[in-house]
Amino acid sequence: MEWIQALPSKGMTATISTPYSRCLGDELRRVRETCTSFTGRAMAVQLGWDPSKVSDIELGKVRASEIDLVQYLATCGKDIDFVNEFRSRYYNAFDRFFAQVPDELRTLAMTEAMATKIISLDIMTVPGLVQVEGYTRELFVDSHIEAPEDIEKFVRARMERQAILRRPNRPECLFYVHELALRMPLGSASLREDQYLRLLFNTHILRIVPAHMTAFRSPCVLYEFEKASSVVYCETDMAKVFAQDNTAVARAKRLFQRLDAVALDEEQSRSKLMECISGLREDSDVPGTDLA
Repeated sequence: MEWIQALPSKGMTATISTPYSRCLGDELRRVRETCTSFTGRAMAVQLGWDPSKVSDIELGKVRASEIDLVQYLATCGKDIDFVNEFRSRYYNAFDRFFAQVPDELRTLAMTEAMATKIISLDIMTVPGLVQVEGYTRELFVDSHIEAPEDIEKFVRARMERQAILRRPNRPECLFYVHELALRMPLGSASLREDQYLRLLFNTHILRIVPAHMTAFRSPCVLYEFEKASSVVYCETDMAKVFAQDNTAVARAKRLFQRLDAVALDEEQSRSKLMECISGLREDSDVPGTDLA
């Protein structure tokens, strides 16, 4: 069910929250908590607002006016340069489609953390949430795009994101992985075996798309939430794109319906991974335990 808000306090515009509006609202909350001693209610008193107004803005549930933002950030002691920079980002906070630079990680991490269901398709790589650390590092090194001094930061961030799968209330996940991703000769034989084993022990949330299914060309993720609209996410080396448009969500759902019909089932996916491990050991003499 879409998260359509009730009429807001004066000076705000009711709309449907987006991943970016929730991220920027949370940034405002962190500014308040680190730069003032005010609780949300005390902040409302200081500004002369209804307490729900501070809550709604910080949750990204409603669009604050420019005057609201200036008053809020000035109360937190922020200068005009900070205010203008934040306003420039906030301008697109509620867009149904928006893109971010690849090294912006917080919106994606927050979206994953809030999701109740995550369904993804990966073509050339293993899904980030089930990558082993060495595989992630090799991806960044092999791309030759990221600055060497930034690689460890990105690796650490991806490993930290995987914590959502260890939560008691973890999201329901289903990862479709194209067989091409399994065939990519990334890193050493030992590293590839480690990654195969991670996938093998997660076949309950994994389905492999056979190599002959070539119609699927782009990775895609569908996030669903308890009280927010579904979001489609696509990532390239140049940008992260979030789409909350009904048409985009409907297309993503049709994609995953098609994948459900053509992908290997859990047992078949497990057999395919064991096949990969056996082949790897035969080719490279990698020692290991019996998987049978």
